[in-house]
Amino acid sequence: MTLTTTPLRDAADRLIAAAAAPRQCDPVRDILGTSDIASAYAVQRLLTEHSLARGRQIMGHKIGLTSPAVQQQLGVDQPDSGVLFADMQVPSGSTVTTGTLLQPKVEAEIAFILAEDLDGDLSESRIRAAAGVAIPAIEIVDSRVRDWSISIVDTVADNGSSALFVLGSEVAAVADLDFASRTMQLTQDGLVVSTGQGSDCLGSPLNALRWLARTARDNLALGGAPLRAGHIVLSGALGPMVPVRPGSTYVAEIDGIGSVEVSFAEVTA
Repeated sequence: MTLTTTPLRDAADRLIAAAAAPRQCDPVRDILGTSDIASAYAVQRLLTEHSLARGRQIMGHKIGLTSPAVQQQLGVDQPDSGVLFADMQVPSGSTVTTGTLLQPKVEAEIAFILAEDLDGDLSESRIRAAAGVAIPAIEIVDSRVRDWSISIVDTVADNGSSALFVLGSEVAAVADLDFASRTMQLTQDGLVVSTGQGSDCLGSPLNALRWLARTARDNLALGGAPLRAGHIVLSGALGPMVPVRPGSTYVAEIDGIGSVEVSFAEVTA
C-alpha cells in the first residue's frame, strides 16, 4: 500500500480526529490488520506529515515497548518508535493539566541528546560516542485507542502512544556509565510505584538506541528519517508504566544520572 491508499488514510484520519477532539477511538487494527507493521508506520508518517503541516517541529524520537514489564502490560512482544515534537516537552517540576489527555500513564526512562549523527556504523563504540549525554526522563504516554486496547499495529500507527515528555536538569556523560546496571525508582507522592534497571531496556538503553538507529537507517527508502546530532531520544521504559492520578506528583530517580519530576493538576468540573 502507498501513503495515499484508502485504508492508510482512513486509519490516519481516525487517529487525527481522536487527537483533535480529544476523544478515544476504535483500534485501527480493524482497518490495517493485526500484523502489518509496515502499514502502521506508514500511518504514523501520515500523522507526522499532518503535524508538520500545522507548524510542529520534530526534535527527536521515542523508543517504546523496550521493557518486558511494559510489553506484558500491553500484550505486545517487540519495540516500536515514534516522533517527538517540540511542543511535547514539559519542563521538570511543571504541573500538567489533563484536559487534553485521554488515559495518560507515566514511565521512567533514560534520554539521550545525540552528539553525532547515527546513520552508518552502529558498533557499540560508535553508539556510545554518538549518544552524547544521558538525562533522566519521564514519558507521559497516552493512547487515542479506547481503553488502551492496542496491538503493536495500533500503537505504532498512533505515534508510539505518545503524548508528552519531561527531561531532568542533570546530565551524565555517556562514556562514564554502565547503563545496564543503572537502577530506577519512580514514586507517586513519595510512594514507590515502579522500579527497574537499565538491563530491563533491551539489555541496555544503548541497545535500544542501536535498535532505533538501525531501524531508521534501514527504513530510509520507506520514508524514514536518520538520527541526527542534537536529536533527543527517549530510550524506553526501565519499569512498568503507571496510570496518572490527577493531583499527584511523580519523581523518577536514576542512579548515577539524576532525577526528574512532574505533577498533574486535579480535574475540575
